[in-house]
Amino acid sequence: MKLFNKLVFRYLALLCFVFSLSFNFYCQAGEKVSSPKKGTHQYRIAACDWMILKRQKIGSFKLVSELKGDGVEVDMGGLGMRDSFDNKLRQVSFQEMFKAEAAKYDLEIPSIAMSGFYAQSFVKRANYKELTQDCIQTMVAMGAKVAFLPLGVQCDLVKNPEIRPELINRLKVVGEMAQKAGVIIGIETSLDAKGELQLLKEINSPSIKIYFNFQNPLVARRDLYKELKTLGKKNICQIHCTDTDEVLLPYNKRLNMNKVKKTLDKMGWSGWLVVERSRDKNDPRNVEKNFGANIDYLKHIFQNETFVY
Repeated sequence: MKLFNKLVFRYLALLCFVFSLSFNFYCQAGEKVSSPKKGTHQYRIAACDWMILKRQKIGSFKLVSELKGDGVEVDMGGLGMRDSFDNKLRQVSFQEMFKAEAAKYDLEIPSIAMSGFYAQSFVKRANYKELTQDCIQTMVAMGAKVAFLPLGVQCDLVKNPEIRPELINRLKVVGEMAQKAGVIIGIETSLDAKGELQLLKEINSPSIKIYFNFQNPLVARRDLYKELKTLGKKNICQIHCTDTDEVLLPYNKRLNMNKVKKTLDKMGWSGWLVVERSRDKNDPRNVEKNFGANIDYLKHIFQNETFVY
């Protein structure tokens, strides 16, 4: 009887050991095949709040979450002929609301945009320091590391080369401001990649980098993929990964997104890809359709998710 009990005990112990090994293996396998958390992706996908018709509106986070994005590029608010941005985020109460809403939907705010400078001149504004400081303070408050500064129509260095000396002087100044705050100001220009490298060399600030926009080389009929490689990963802080408003990204025949990814992979670049345009020209205000399809497509290419649209 004692021998029988010993055999039963050993048999049960062996079963427990095998079960334990199997359970551990199952858990480890599950960890390996589970989807990575948002923060672990090499490429993250965001949308511009002003282009989804939610400029500095708290509803932008819920909408981008529904569109399956990872973050929201928040604008500083309208500028026009005003002395300052129409910026609600100077107020602590709005800062706390926006951050709480972003956390609620597991979204990040990768960047703060000064989109007002698409139309306004950064060179002609006497209070450019105050405007930039307002942006930097907003960045720090919201935890954003990048500011978007478009050198728009009035600061087009191809069409207006005479403004170059003053523009460089001003970018040197705001570069120092950004460096003190530990943030980056990303500029969008009309120059080609070699021209942008020269501009960065003249500015000579580690806190001024290029905010690359696919639309610019595509419209100018330059080699987008070569431009990326020429600039190199250290000079590109963030990317607006869209074209003009014509067709959605999945149907854009002049923008090979798979080739873009291969190029960025080889460069070793990582960061935020921000959806700005590439809307259906026949239905431009249909936010859910346009941004839903574009974000979904980018998630498919850059995060290996299933393409639904």
